[in-house]
Amino acid sequence: MKVEIEDFFKPVYVKDNFTKDDYEIVDAYINFAKSLSKLTYQSIYLIDYSKKSFLFVSDNPIFLCGNTPSEVQKKGYQHYLDNVPEGDLLLLKKINEVGFEFFENLPTEDKLTHSISYDFHLKQAKGKPLLINHKLKPILLDKSSNPWIALCVVSISSHANAGNIKFKSDDAGKQFEYNLDTDLWVESPHVKLKPREKDILLFSAQGFTMEQIADKLYVSIDTIKFHKKQIFSKLKVKSITEATALAIELSLF
Repeated sequence: MKVEIEDFFKPVYVKDNFTKDDYEIVDAYINFAKSLSKLTYQSIYLIDYSKKSFLFVSDNPIFLCGNTPSEVQKKGYQHYLDNVPEGDLLLLKKINEVGFEFFENLPTEDKLTHSISYDFHLKQAKGKPLLINHKLKPILLDKSSNPWIALCVVSISSHANAGNIKFKSDDAGKQFEYNLDTDLWVESPHVKLKPREKDILLFSAQGFTMEQIADKLYVSIDTIKFHKKQIFSKLKVKSITEATALAIELSLF
């Protein structure tokens, strides 16, 4: 089954005819995205569902696949067709369908508080395709509460395989995972780390050894080992590198 650009927009129902004044508001969000892209290692871009295009693409190479930001922005959704392996393109089509259906069923007042996260592969100019994590959050709605402008954040995935589809509400503290086998959304526990666990992850991310972390926190190495086991259990990972990447992905800091 061939995936077309229009497949990504069939579930979206943007109905407004936006004016020049409307897009003056959008300019403020573009400037915000530009500023944000200078402060993070992640790749940032903005989608306009009305124009079916990208409004801004940062210069972070994770999302560019060997292209320049202006080339990717000009290509828009063709960038996916050119650089996502076929199997993952079908997955993206499915995510698009179930994601917008989930969004459509949210109360209007909750639509700007939810974000969707999922993993897929992007081909690289050199080497094997890279598994990336993609977060999408609507930031402007049309008059019928359909998504108009969305902010997207791309980082390297902490998982082993594509998928891992999650809808999260920061305000309500709820998280839903989509099961591709049963075609159902299932509410999952929202992972919470204790302050000491966050400290250990942060120090680990800075390259400190267990002994050094123990010295900094004035605890024994056995205490650090205990907390690391708790972290691994909560996040369902096997290494501190995986734990740190997943904690960043889930915005647990």
